[in-house]
Order: sequence, then C-alpha cells, then structure tokens
Amino acid sequence: MNRPKRLLVANLAWAHETVARNPGFFRDLTRGQNPHVLWIGCSDSRVPAETITHCEPGDLFVHRNVANLFDPDDDNSASVLEYAVRVLKVGHVIVCGHYGCGGVRAALLPPDPGLPHVNRRIAPLCALANTHREALDARASEHERVDRLAELNVLEQVRQLRANPIVRQAEPAPLIHGWVFALDDGRIKVVTSGYEADDAMTCTTAVHSVA
Repeated sequence: MNRPKRLLVANLAWAHETVARNPGFFRDLTRGQNPHVLWIGCSDSRVPAETITHCEPGDLFVHRNVANLFDPDDDNSASVLEYAVRVLKVGHVIVCGHYGCGGVRAALLPPDPGLPHVNRRIAPLCALANTHREALDARASEHERVDRLAELNVLEQVRQLRANPIVRQAEPAPLIHGWVFALDDGRIKVVTSGYEADDAMTCTTAVHSVA
C-alpha cells in the first residue's frame, strides 16, 4: 500500500474511533472554531502542535513554517496573526521552537545554493546569529550552539509579536509566550512567558498556570 493510501486508511480508522468515543465530535466541529491559542511553530514533522500538547482539533489555531519565524511583512504570517487576534480573539500566542532545528542549524552555516527559498526565509535568523556570534561561538559544540540559537530565535519572534500593532492594538492584547520543545524527552521549556511570574519555568510548572 502506498503512503497516501495508508494515510487515507488511517483517516477512516481515526474518524470511526473518534465517533465511537464521542458521537457528537464532528457535529461540534461544524459549528465553528473557538481556539484560545495561536500556535506559531516549526514545520518539522517531529513537532506536531496538537500531539505534543495533547490537544484536540479546535483547540489550537496553528501556523507552522521553517524555524518558527514571524515576519510582519509576510502576508501569510500577518494574516494568520490578524485573523487569530481580531476575529478569533485568542488570549494567547505561543511561539514554539525546538532543539535540534534544521532551519536554525542552517543559519549557522554558509547558504546552500540549492535552497534559495530557504536561504531567503531564514535570512533574519542568520542576522540574529551574527548578532550573537560571540556568545554562540563560546559554546563548546555545534549542538549547543544550535540549541542556544533556537532559544534566541524564539525570544526574537516573541519580541516582534509583542511590538506588532495587531497585538498592541487589541483589547485585551493576547499574552505572548516563548517555548522550546526537546526532541530527546518530549518536554517543553518555557523561555519566556506572557505571565511575568512564570518566566524561566519548566513546562511541568507552567502547565498549572497557563490558562
């Protein structure tokens, strides 16, 4: 069986199992969406937003791209934020990067001539890496440099989102959070929180305080 056909068969199984567990599930989905969180994450196949947060369809409004970047001049990113804040009125925006990110690693290497679109997309990340070059070079290994840049990247996207007019003009403005997912143990690290008292907390603690 080819891969697309396997996905279709899996979809049928999921739909049947979901109805068996909750007969009204799909009826409720057709009534519209009311997510409380906009999730801006990486396109990496190992970091599915709903899976790692144990969410159901309808819980998250999701935007994913290479290296979880927010570009205010990109209509794709801006339209997602605009709709989430002004129409869905989400209370939280979470930028979630991940350790071992390929897009982040690429920003520390010379541009690949075979990936011109990727090169243009991660140009701001390359600039961020250059800004922090001294601190990154002080790290003992490439692995540590990549993971630290992943954290710095999340902080930079959070900074841009907090400064964005769509967020600043909202009443009330959504809280902006920065998280990083660890592939080696499945845990999320909070690198910055919309709740000031929660900054630098681990996911284990944050899960009890994030509404």
